This record gives sequence, C-alpha cells and structure tokens, in this order.
Amino acid sequence: MGFCLVCNNSSPLISEKLGVCVKCIREKPKEALPVAFSAHRASRFYFGLPESPPRATDGVVCKLCANECRIPAGGMGYCGLRENREGKLVGVSPREGKLSWYHDPLPTNCVGEWVCAGCTEAGFPGYSYRRGPENGYFNLAVFFHACSFNCLFCQNWHFREKTLLPGKVSPAKLAGDIDRRTSCICYFGGDPSPQLPFSLNSSRLAIKENRGKYLRVCWETNGSMHPRLLDKVMDMAIETGGCVKFDLKAWNEDLHIALTGITNRRTLENFRRAGRRIAERPDPPPLIASTLLVPGYIDEEEIGNIARFIASIDPEIPYSLLAFHPRFYMNDLPLTSRSLASNCLQTAIKEGLTRVKIGNLHLLV
Repeated sequence: MGFCLVCNNSSPLISEKLGVCVKCIREKPKEALPVAFSAHRASRFYFGLPESPPRATDGVVCKLCANECRIPAGGMGYCGLRENREGKLVGVSPREGKLSWYHDPLPTNCVGEWVCAGCTEAGFPGYSYRRGPENGYFNLAVFFHACSFNCLFCQNWHFREKTLLPGKVSPAKLAGDIDRRTSCICYFGGDPSPQLPFSLNSSRLAIKENRGKYLRVCWETNGSMHPRLLDKVMDMAIETGGCVKFDLKAWNEDLHIALTGITNRRTLENFRRAGRRIAERPDPPPLIASTLLVPGYIDEEEIGNIARFIASIDPEIPYSLLAFHPRFYMNDLPLTSRSLASNCLQTAIKEGLTRVKIGNLHLLV
C-alpha cells in the first residue's frame, strides 16, 4: 500500500518509493516532482551515478543524447560512461564500448517479433531467408551497460551494476561473434543512445564482413539520441531490413519526468522525425512503438494520447502494449491487470491505430 506525500491518499496503485500518485503528478507537478526526484537521487546514489545531468557552466559538453551534459572537471556524465579529464571527454567511444551479448534463437520474444523479417513473413525475400520464422537462425542480442534515462520501473535494471566497472570491448570483438547462422543484430540495454557511435561502427564492420548474407540491424531505444545519430540509425535499419523500436514511456511530460527522471520532448521529436521515413521501406516496418503499462501511472489517458500521436504520423505503425512486472524502485506495484490492458488496447484502436497488440500476456492478472 503506497502513500502519496502530496495529497495524503493511500492506494495499492501508488508506489511507496516514488511517493506520489499520478493525479498529483499531472495536476500538482511543482509539489509532486520534488518528491519523485528524491527517489531518483536515492536510486542513482546507490550505483555511484550523478543525481541529474551535470550543468557546469565551464564543463565539457556531450551532445550524444537529450541530456546534453556539461561535465565539470573530474566529473562524469549522467549515463556514467564519460568523464572530463583535463578538458577532454574520455570513456566509451566509437572504438570501445561497455556491453555484453548473446545469441538469441529466432523467433525471439523481442518487442518487434510480431512484425519483423526474422519472425514473420514480412520482408521476404528481400530481407530474410524464409517466408516465416527463421528457425535455426539467431539474433545477436547486444545489451548496453548504461542508459540516458533513470526509469524507476526499469525491467533490466541490473545493467547499473556494470556501468562503472572497468572493461570495454571493440567493434571487431562484437562483429567477430557473428556467424553464418546470425541473421540479425539488436541493440538494447540499458539503452543504445549513449553508445550509438559504437553500435553504428560495429554494424558497419559486421555488414562489411558478412556481405552476401542477410544481417538486419535493429535498435530498441528510449529515443533520446541526437537527431543526426537517429538519421544514421534509420539509414542502416532501412538498408538492412531492420527496425528502430521506440519505447514511448509516457505522454504527459511531468509524468515522464517523474518516472524516468528525464523529459520526453526529444523522444517525441525523434519519433516524428523517424516516422517521415517509413515510405522508404514500409515492409518490414522500420519504426515500431511500445509502452509499458505500469499500474497506477500509465493508464488509458496516457495510451490514448500516445496512440493519437502515433496515428497522426502513420496509423499503420505497429504499437505494443507491454504488461508490467514489478522491478527496481517500483517493485511494490501489482502486475498489469487484464482489464487495464484490454481497455488500453481498445483506446489505441479507437484513436486510429490499425496494428496494436498486447505483449507479455503471461504476466496479466
């Protein structure tokens, strides 16, 4: 049973660690957001990460993502990957990254599996070996050990345990693990945004070393990258038959900040930017959206607004509504209910989307 420190109400749908309800976040953000930031500060302090994106007036600027950190001398960026040493940024680069990976048999359970060339008949024969699931082939699932957001409901929060640990790998090391049965690469995490130059560099090398083979390149991301990097990501996804999967976490900016610590303005701008390129290769779809249905916070109002936004770009963009599992700082919330998932599905359809599904059905209660 959680308690809201703003309105003094209690409910099983209020996260005790977040300490504020969705109504107060929407209607009283000046009172609610400081409460939410207390949870963010605590969660980041535990892992040794900066409490907020640094804004040093004389700091070195990193423009890889929406945070645009101004890193002070001796300090690190919000993602924990780059430091200011004597006026220069050091850390991960296009030549070194912090990540791990594994071979995931196709068809996978990734967000885009229901519309991708590796798991369906989409894109055959131009981008896949078979008309249907590529059984016997693998996705190289690349997991980045850092993120540009701080989602308190993070489903893969363990990456934070590795962000500040030593050890980097090269693009050649990653590309060298692609064998004749690897037909796609998917970058996720954490999030690829703070390490996009590395993923692009690795992908170019992998494509060069595997000419004549299918090798789709995909990203699953919060969409906070610099727009010019997004363009390069879309170029490669469209060329190879891959896709870019945006996790649209919330519509209301104050709610997005309360849940992730960061604004969603860049994410929405980038999604619209990516949407302008769908006609370049509509099959398989190069752009996919998803939203995690966090009980008590991501409701029909949020889904309706997100769905309306997606439909305004292209009503055929695939949209997955994902069931929530209690994790990280919001582990006191219940699983997503069937009624919430069903209502959100109908809401998304009512707003004009033609390709909507509920994911993680086994988690619904």
